[in-house]
Amino acid sequence: MTRQKKAFTIVELLLIVLFLGIFAVIAVPRLRFATLHRKQADMDARKIVTDLRRTRTLAISNAVTHPDGYMLDVTGPSSYRISIINGSIVDTLTIDSTISCIDGTEFRFGPQGNPLPESGTQFTVGTDEKTFTITIVSATGAVKCQEN
Repeated sequence: MTRQKKAFTIVELLLIVLFLGIFAVIAVPRLRFATLHRKQADMDARKIVTDLRRTRTLAISNAVTHPDGYMLDVTGPSSYRISIINGSIVDTLTIDSTISCIDGTEFRFGPQGNPLPESGTQFTVGTDEKTFTITIVSATGAVKCQEN
């Protein structure tokens, strides 16, 4: 007479739970952090675009009192500031330290809102997984952001 096996043994169940636990420990952090870094790159790119537009608006609205204009200056790997050209700092801002800014360091806007000749017109913001190219149109000073 043969006996039929109707259930798993406790050892088999423990081995399955152990393997699932090992897979979860390896896979979950990698998936979560990659998504987090992509979202952070998106948020920081939008923040920089907003601050570039703010700098341009300040240059236009304060043209009489500050005819030299305003600038956004990347001061470090995770910080930048808005200031009056040849004047005081208006605001100092930071971005996430996992995000890199490359190609441009100084963006100057004249009293009509157009970028000044010595100003940068393009730079890249992002992580290894996701990058954005921020462009300032030379003729008008309009700020555009494009996902790469």
